[in-house]
Amino acid sequence: MSDNNNVDETWAKWVELKTLVEMTDLDVLKNARGVVAAGVRARKGLRLLKTKATELVKLTVEIDKAKKNRVKT
Repeated sequence: MSDNNNVDETWAKWVELKTLVEMTDLDVLKNARGVVAAGVRARKGLRLLKTKATELVKLTVEIDKAKKNRVKT
């Protein structure tokens, strides 16, 4: 993978994660005010956030390992 591609891919995952946070934000607020249906949507959004955050972590670890291996050779 090229460094520029790594930056683009990492940044795209980060932007996706931030967008999901913004989308979930309103449902969390509505649920805090007592709207049960918003709680269902908020929990679904939070589970998706967890999945996407895990993907970002795995991507950055993979990139770091690749860089480390390139430096060794």
